[in-house]
Amino acid sequence: MLTNRPSRTAQGAAIYRAAHQLVDRPPVFEDPLALKIVGADAEGALRAGREPRATPQAASLRAFVAVRSRYAEDRFANAFESGLRQYVVLGAGLDTFAYRQRFEHVRVFEVDHPATQGWKRERLAQAAIAVPESVAFAPVDFERETVREGLARARLDFSQPAFFAWLGVTPYLTTDAIMGTLGIVAKDMKGGSEIVFDFATPPGDDPCSRVAREAFGARVGAIGEPLKSAFTPAALADDLREIGFSGCEVADSAWLNALYFEGRRDGLDLRGGHIMRARVGS
Repeated sequence: MLTNRPSRTAQGAAIYRAAHQLVDRPPVFEDPLALKIVGADAEGALRAGREPRATPQAASLRAFVAVRSRYAEDRFANAFESGLRQYVVLGAGLDTFAYRQRFEHVRVFEVDHPATQGWKRERLAQAAIAVPESVAFAPVDFERETVREGLARARLDFSQPAFFAWLGVTPYLTTDAIMGTLGIVAKDMKGGSEIVFDFATPPGDDPCSRVAREAFGARVGAIGEPLKSAFTPAALADDLREIGFSGCEVADSAWLNALYFEGRRDGLDLRGGHIMRARVGS
């Protein structure tokens, strides 16, 4: 992301979530604020059929953007039943969980670059989306401070476990930056904490997937947010266990399709994508 400019990929992900509400029936991920948060211009383009993210050609990526949010929030619902009451959104972008969630006594911490977070708060005001007292904003300039420092300033309770959602972010970070943030979660958070994040994998031998990845990489690179990392699932799980996580589970497209897309009449499904879930402690 370019300095002092909101993340363009965060805006793109939000438009995918909004498009999902309009064109995919039934939605895999229901977000009643998705259209409001993207702004009137984007909503108008979606409703008028002028937005490429709402087309059949974008269906698989749209499905993945939707299902990663659904999966993370489903996992938090399970964690809530186990007693977790802190939800941290890393690279929050235009995520709306904090403004529609109905869990009692849950504190939500939104971590993001100051420029992106400032832009989001303007969007919230323009859309007349109320900010509950349960929400804490944690602007973090990652060139000058760590996630832990930002969360401490926002008064996260490190004596209690927390759930972390880190969606649509890691492919744009270096491996060192990713492992540094994961190391903070593994080492500084209370046992029982969890993190869910999606990640890119290296292109395989399939020429279609390689071409698609190269095309996507060219698009995001052109807006100043190039792809920087990719992991094989097994090696990533090994790395997570080495830094202190346990119970690492990878949800791949086949598993997610069986759980969330089985029996759909519109044919919506995933053609790729991986999500990691990892737990701190035993």
